[in-house]
Amino acid sequence: MHRSVIITGAGSGIGAALAARLAARGDRLTLADINGESVARVAAELAPVAAANGGSVCAEVADVRAAAQVQALVDGVVASAGGVDIMVNNAGIGLGGPAQEMPLSHWQRVLDVNLSGVMHGVVAVYPHMVAAGRGRIVNIASLAGLVPAPYLVAYSAAKHGVVGLSLSLAAEAAGTGVEVTCVCPGFTDTPILDSQPPADLPQMVLPASGRELAAAMPGELYPVADLARDIESAIDRGEMLLVAPKTARLTWWAARLLPRQMVRMTGRLTARARQSLTSGSPQTQASGSTIRRTPAAGSETSPR
Repeated sequence: MHRSVIITGAGSGIGAALAARLAARGDRLTLADINGESVARVAAELAPVAAANGGSVCAEVADVRAAAQVQALVDGVVASAGGVDIMVNNAGIGLGGPAQEMPLSHWQRVLDVNLSGVMHGVVAVYPHMVAAGRGRIVNIASLAGLVPAPYLVAYSAAKHGVVGLSLSLAAEAAGTGVEVTCVCPGFTDTPILDSQPPADLPQMVLPASGRELAAAMPGELYPVADLARDIESAIDRGEMLLVAPKTARLTWWAARLLPRQMVRMTGRLTARARQSLTSGSPQTQASGSTIRRTPAAGSETSPR
């Protein structure tokens, strides 16, 4: 069966990697991203693979902050393909730093993309799926939606919201034929780790990239191709919650069993990482700033 699939934030990283796996299965893919050039490039690369397996790939430009754009995206696929079998709400943004230094505009952008963007996808596709009596919604959250994430407070709040939305919708959807999968990755190796801040937001001078922060924390970056494989398997098995890799699952279990101790331990680890990354930086010592990861709006991020 060639499934009709929508993936937001498909211009790079997790979205593009998952699209590659589904193209090889011959699914009919609609790839959306705020960056039209990147999503068009991904679609062009995957189109021959999908066609060889009986599928297809098309690219659309959509900003998940705009509910009308997401609704038009979904309605267009329903009209052309007869429905949506899988909706992957993957688009996201990562903005971090000390909570006392983050402007309100940064907090709002994180919530608008990471939480409202998922909500817009759900609101657009869920009624169609209920009417059809089938479908799967895949929401890409983060390990930061399950455990403490210092210097990613707004991001963590949004991702906790995505987890709550997903699990609650999964319960409500029981018996409708619609299922929900929530994905909570740990630090994943995607280009987002090296991204620059969105140009339309106030700039913060910080000494390290997301990749440097991830390298300073315990564990290794998870290959994005491995995460895409995990997501594909979770869809096939009908999993409700995917936490990957194994180190992320161990962290989550520890946080559930010993929440207070986890907060304290995470704080100590983060303080050590900050010290190792900022030592010797006059600019950092003067400003008191720390790590921030700032990918462009509409693309997915990880310290998931």
